[in-house]
Amino acid sequence: MALANLARRKGYQLATKSVSSETLRYSLSLSSFIRSRGFASGSDENDVVVIGGGPGGYVAAIKAAQLGLKTTCIEKRGALGGTCLNVGCIPSKALLHSSHMYHEAQHAFANHGIKFSSVEVDLAAMMAQKDKAVSNLTRGIEGLFKKNKVSYVKGYGKFVSPSEVSVETLDGGNTVVKGKHIIIATGSDVKSLPGVTIDEKKIVSSTGALALTEIPKKLVVIGAGYIGLEMGSVWGRIGSEVTVVEFAPDIVPSMDGEVRKQFQRSLEKQGMKFMLKTKVVGVDTSGDGVKLTLEPAAGGEQTTLEADVVLVSAGRTPFTAGLALDKIGVETDKIGRILVNERFATNVSGVYAIGDVIPGPMLAHKAEEDGVACVEYIAGKVGHVDYDKVPGVVYTNPEVASVGKTEEQVKELGVEYRVGKFPFMANSRAKAIDNAEGLVKILAEKETDKILGVHIMAPNAGELIHEAAIALQYDASSEDIARVCHAHPTMSEAVKEAAMATYDKPIHI
Repeated sequence: MALANLARRKGYQLATKSVSSETLRYSLSLSSFIRSRGFASGSDENDVVVIGGGPGGYVAAIKAAQLGLKTTCIEKRGALGGTCLNVGCIPSKALLHSSHMYHEAQHAFANHGIKFSSVEVDLAAMMAQKDKAVSNLTRGIEGLFKKNKVSYVKGYGKFVSPSEVSVETLDGGNTVVKGKHIIIATGSDVKSLPGVTIDEKKIVSSTGALALTEIPKKLVVIGAGYIGLEMGSVWGRIGSEVTVVEFAPDIVPSMDGEVRKQFQRSLEKQGMKFMLKTKVVGVDTSGDGVKLTLEPAAGGEQTTLEADVVLVSAGRTPFTAGLALDKIGVETDKIGRILVNERFATNVSGVYAIGDVIPGPMLAHKAEEDGVACVEYIAGKVGHVDYDKVPGVVYTNPEVASVGKTEEQVKELGVEYRVGKFPFMANSRAKAIDNAEGLVKILAEKETDKILGVHIMAPNAGELIHEAAIALQYDASSEDIARVCHAHPTMSEAVKEAAMATYDKPIHI
């Protein structure tokens, strides 16, 4: 009798009162085994099914479960966290930090009275530290799934119908996961270049650049965006000669122009070389290294550039391959992004999409916000993400962070505005730690003083930017920031001083 009651509490429908204790014990034991392995039963209908376990997908799954919705997450990689955690944001930041420590030991420690006879790079140990960080974090997400009772299916999912996903599981099986609401959160993939074949040995994507077994003597980076500059910095700090080839006339085209110029000068001082307005027209990998044929973006005389390794970092593209979107009629735009409304719903009832597969910034934190807002709508609540107020950070040294409009964008809007700037050379904490490169720049509407955009170049710009993000979210003025007491001595005082310079005058310059 006790076993029967337990079975009913677990949701079993007993066909007859004469079910044996042995049968019940077997059924409950099997159920426990299946659930412990993280596999959902194909006959169970979920409130929410999430395809993709990256930052957008796993956050959406956890939030859905927290809102009381029965939830299953499907992930093809077999490790949660998506590109960001496994082969993107997290491992790159680990290597950026490790390489920065080496660079500081070489070039800055002596200024602080710390001297030693020699320092060397143990690349294997550096990679092991990176891998350990990734492994711990992926296991942590699995722990969060268990805590929040999210079912986890490891495999490649594709639509059978708008409410069913067939999953080829990583152990060779197949299961069908049913859901009232299905969220596509499959992220993005590396954008390829015509005539350039990535083999992850000589010609690598960001994934390959995170796993090189030797320090290349010469590294060429194709693309001067966030990822290319970060990975170029990693290898440049530990010994590579880095050349960045960029088709556009500027690095990081989305960055504020004034800040961009200072940023490029800083990278050049670190030894990074730039070939702007240049395109790759030929690749030869027949020798020991790689020989690139280049020509001006506008056309002209060709030149060659040799490298041991070439990193292709020309952007990313939505990843929807194998989902069978055409089978259920989900609409996409001309570059493959899934079209959604303000509730993240596609044109197919019950099917939603978030993160890199839809329009908007291709950023992990944007995907997370999408995920939360999407499931809030599904649960009958109200969600909201303002893509104009999503901060962006380049994690080089110095870092560059921004939120809101650039000065170029404000000019295009035709709005009268004021600019306030404050250099870290005048910040006491920056001078005390002997790391005073950079500035804070604030743009505010002239008539109302409402902050329109904030741009920071500093060692910890990625941390400082969030004060500005909150200010923009609540339509604050530069005076609002200026009148908030900031602790002394801190780098954040430069934000206060820049705000003072915007609506009035700064004190320390």
